[in-house]
Amino acid sequence: MDDTLRGSEVDNMALDLYEHNAHAYMAACEMMDKYGKAAIVHPTGTGKSYIAFKLIEDHPHEVIIWLSPSEYIFKTQRESLLRQDQDFPLQNVRFYTYAKLMCSAPEQLNQIAEQNPTYIILDEFHRIGAEFWGESTQKLLALCPHAKLLGLTATNVRYLDNNRDMAEELFDGHVASEMTLGEAIVRGILPAPKYVTTVFKYQQDLARYQSRVDNLRSPGIQDVNQKYLDALKRALEQADGLDRVFAHHITNKSGKYIVFCSGREHMDEMISHVPEWFAAIDTKPTVYKALSDDPATDKAFAAFKADNSKHLKLLFCIDMLNEGVHVAGISGVILFRPTISPIIYKQQIGRALTAGDSATPLILDVVNNFEGLSSISGLQNEMTAAVQRLYANGEGDKIVTDRFEVVEQVHNCRVLFEQLQTSLSSTWDHYFSEASIYYAEHGNLDIPRRYKTPMGLSLGAWLQIQRQVRSGKRAGSLTQQQIERLDSIGMRWDNYSDLAWTKGYEEAVQYYAKHGNLMVPVEWKTKDEFPLGNWISNKRTEKAAGRLDAEKMSQLERIGMVWDAFSERWEQGFAAAAKYYADHGNLVVPVSYTTEDGLRLGVWIRNQKKTYANGTLRPEKAERLESIGILWEQSNFDFKWNEAYEAAKLYFEENGSLNVPIGYTTPDGIALGKWVARQQYAYKSPNNSNCKLTSARVTLLEKIGMQWEKPDPWQHKYDLAWDYLQMHGNLQIPAKYKTADGIWLGRWLYDQKVMLRKQSPRLSAEQTNKLRKLLDEDTAGKAC
Repeated sequence: MDDTLRGSEVDNMALDLYEHNAHAYMAACEMMDKYGKAAIVHPTGTGKSYIAFKLIEDHPHEVIIWLSPSEYIFKTQRESLLRQDQDFPLQNVRFYTYAKLMCSAPEQLNQIAEQNPTYIILDEFHRIGAEFWGESTQKLLALCPHAKLLGLTATNVRYLDNNRDMAEELFDGHVASEMTLGEAIVRGILPAPKYVTTVFKYQQDLARYQSRVDNLRSPGIQDVNQKYLDALKRALEQADGLDRVFAHHITNKSGKYIVFCSGREHMDEMISHVPEWFAAIDTKPTVYKALSDDPATDKAFAAFKADNSKHLKLLFCIDMLNEGVHVAGISGVILFRPTISPIIYKQQIGRALTAGDSATPLILDVVNNFEGLSSISGLQNEMTAAVQRLYANGEGDKIVTDRFEVVEQVHNCRVLFEQLQTSLSSTWDHYFSEASIYYAEHGNLDIPRRYKTPMGLSLGAWLQIQRQVRSGKRAGSLTQQQIERLDSIGMRWDNYSDLAWTKGYEEAVQYYAKHGNLMVPVEWKTKDEFPLGNWISNKRTEKAAGRLDAEKMSQLERIGMVWDAFSERWEQGFAAAAKYYADHGNLVVPVSYTTEDGLRLGVWIRNQKKTYANGTLRPEKAERLESIGILWEQSNFDFKWNEAYEAAKLYFEENGSLNVPIGYTTPDGIALGKWVARQQYAYKSPNNSNCKLTSARVTLLEKIGMQWEKPDPWQHKYDLAWDYLQMHGNLQIPAKYKTADGIWLGRWLYDQKVMLRKQSPRLSAEQTNKLRKLLDEDTAGKAC
C-alpha cells in the first residue's frame, strides 16, 4: 500500500488523502455520527487503510481498537505510514487480530472492552463471516456499545458462503462509499493492466488425456478421440511455451513480480523451473519465498521489498499476500494458483494495482483462473457499467480509460479441449464394463478417486464424475437406466471424497472432545490407523489454496479449527510460558520439561531462543517473552538452580518441610541437602559475591517452607522421639524404624541413653533435663 498518500501535498504533516478517499472519509464520518457505523467498500490498492489513519489523526487522544485478519497486514500498513510521517500519533491505537479475539477468554475480552474505545476499525471485515471469528468479534462489539464502527474491505460479499453480505450483517447496510475494481480502473485511480493468458494448463494436461485415449478399448472410439487430441497437440505446438511468453511480456528485466502458488510442494516445483522459464530475461534472478507458517518469511519479505538490484526479483508466496498487503514498485503478478473464488482472484491481481502508479502492471494468468476469461469479461463488464454511470451522472470527465489490453493465447485450445472431453464422455458403456469387473472382484465400488485399472483407465475419477453429475455439482446427464445399472453393481452415490470427509470429521470431533482443540500433531493416527494429523494438515492446505468449501470450513471452525496453526501454537506456547513464570518466577525451563497437558515447554523455549539468535523472531514476540522474564543468554547456573528448586518443591510437597538431611540426594542425583544449606548460607551472607540470592528466589523458596535459620538437629531428633512416644505410648522403637526425613530414631535414642548414663559432657544441662523428662514419661506410660 505504499505511496497511497500524496507526500508532496502534506500540510503540517496532516494526511492529505486522494480525492476518492477524502470523499469516502467525509461520508463515513457523517454516517458514523448518524448511525454509529459505516462501511467502505473500495478495491484492493486504492489506499483504504489511509481512511482509517485519517480517523486516528483526527482523534489523537481517543482510544481506537484496530482489528485485522493478521499482523502482517497491519504491520505493513503501519510501516508505509511511518515512512511518510515518523511522528504519526499511533500511541492510542490498540491492535488485535480476529484470531486473537477468538482465543481470548471472556475476562480477556472484558479487559479489552474496559479500555473504552471511541472507535473500532474492522479491517477486511468480510473475514468476520467465519463463525468463530464472527462470534468473538460480535461479543467484543456487544461489550463496547458506545464505540463507533468503521469497516474496510475490497468486497463485502462472501461468494463461497451463500453470498452473505457482511455490510448488511455488520453495518445494517450503511455503506458510506462503494467502488468496483472496474470503476477504479476507469477513473484512473488504479492503473489499467496488461492481462496475458497462456496455454500452460493445457500443456500440463496433455499427457493425462493421451493416457485416457490410449486406454480406450474400442478401436473406433479411440480413433475419433485421437483425432481430437492430435488437433489439440498441433494447436499447442504453435503456441509459445512459458519461457517465450515470459521473455516477450516481462519487459522490465529488473522488476519485482509476485508469484502465487497453491501449496508448498507446488511452490517448490515452480521454483525448480525458474532457470528454464526466466533465463531469457535474467540468468540469475533473485528468488524469495513467503509462507504463512514459516518464521523466516518476515526476513524474506523485507529483503524483497528492499531489493533494488538490477536482477529480476520473484517473490513466490502461498496464501500470504492475498489481501491488505502492498509492496511498492511491483511490476506485475504471475498466477500459478487456480481459484474459483472471485475474492481471491481479485485480491491476487490487486497486488499489481496501486493508487497513484502510472505504470501498466502485468498480469500473467498461467492457469486461466476463474474459468478462463470469465473473470476478465466480468472485470470489463464492471468497467462498462462504470462508464455508463459516470456519463449518466454528468461525470464523463472522470473517465480515464474504458478498456485494458488482453493477450489471449488459449481460445482455440480451449475449444479443442471441450470437444475432446465431450467425445471421451461417449465411452460410458466402456467405463461401466470396467466398473462391473471391479465390483465382481471386490464386492463394492468404493474406489479412491485416483484409482486406475490395470490398463490405466481412470475408473475412480469416472465414478466420481457420475456422482457429481447426479447430484447436480457437475454439468452432464445420467439417464434413469444408467443410474439403475450402476445401482445393480453396488454404486454408493456419496462422493468418495465426501466419505473420506465424513470419516475425518468424525475423528476430528472425537479428538476435540478429548483434547479441547484441533492442534493435532501431523504424525497422529487414531486407534484404527486413520491419519488424523495428516488429514487436518491437508484441510489447512486446501483452505489456503481456496479448495475447501465454506460449509466444511464452518463445520471445522465449530469444533475449534485454527487455520493458522503456526501462530496458534505460538500463542499456546506463550500461555504455558506465562503460567510457568507465574509459578516459578523465571523462564529457566529444563529442556525436558512438559506441561500437564503435554506441551513440551522446555523445547518450545529453546526454539524461541534459537529463532531470536538467528534474527527471525518477530520483535513483538520477543518483547512479549521479555515481559515474562525470558533470558536470551541463560547461564548454566540459572538452569541448575531452577532444576534443584523443582526438586526442593517436590520434597516440600511430600514431606511438609524443607528440613532436608545434609547428605540427602534425590533419585535424579541432585544433592538437595547441600543445596538447601547453600541457599541458607547465601541468605545469611548477602555480600558474598560468590553466592548471591535474588529477592525473587527468596520469595520462591519461602513459598515452599524455607527456614533461613537452620533448626537445631538435636532438638529436631528429640521432637521426633517425643512425637513417637505420644503416638505409640512407649519408646520401644524398632531397630529398622526410620523417620520421613531419613533419621534412624532408635539408634539416636540409644546413643542419648548411653551419654546420659555416663554423664557425657557432650550433653548440655538443658539436654540432660529434657532426656530425663522424656524417659520418665516413657516409664510412667509403661506403669499405666
